[in-house]
Amino acid sequence: MITGAARGLGFEFARAALERGDSVVATARNTGPLAELAAGAEDRALVATLDVTDREAVSETVARALERFGRLDVAINNAGYGIHGAVEELGEEELRAQLETNFFGPLWVMQAVLPAMRAQGSGHIINVSSTAGGAGFPLVGGYSASKFALEGLSECLALEAAAFGVHVTIVEPSDFRTGFRDACHKRANPIAAYEEAFAADLERLSARHSGSEAGDPRRAALALLELIDNTEGDMGAQVWNRGKLYEP
Repeated sequence: MITGAARGLGFEFARAALERGDSVVATARNTGPLAELAAGAEDRALVATLDVTDREAVSETVARALERFGRLDVAINNAGYGIHGAVEELGEEELRAQLETNFFGPLWVMQAVLPAMRAQGSGHIINVSSTAGGAGFPLVGGYSASKFALEGLSECLALEAAAFGVHVTIVEPSDFRTGFRDACHKRANPIAAYEEAFAADLERLSARHSGSEAGDPRRAALALLELIDNTEGDMGAQVWNRGKLYEP
């Protein structure tokens, strides 16, 4: 089961899994791009419209997945977006919305899939964080806060879920050609002082650079499948950063 599967890393995760013969539950708020992806593999693909901030809808989607396939082996929390802006500039409404999607959304998914995974005695939850979830950078404080929170929750869950044979992995991508910058919300309350102090950072974050990032999402998807297939040993929280696996 993959959230935010309509584009970017989520789309490539879903495509790679389907191409190798896996069954996939691909979810997104806009499922248009997923119809073509699932064509020809309808027996192994369930496409579902899902806003991860709707806890009831998350539970219903997981129930549909279990009814269709009988089990859930992997849940990938990929849905998310970013806010660009200095901490002083962040408004309450936009920051709460950021946390609803990037933190509470994955929480609702984890709580919905865990009963089935515990009953199976196996499972793998993969939470897509960011390099900004392990270190702070200028002008992404709201986004970074949501990912720091997700990583802390994931580490705690890993220790709890290990008793039931369930793995938890934190994925920390850097820049990938996913259109992420285009989807980022810009500064709601710009303050001129930050324009002057962080001109270079604002240029770097500009959406016009989207598409020139170093990371290839297709290669990331193949690497993630390899990671899933080769997860062994310590059941503590695992952090996958730039293709390497670290076990804190």
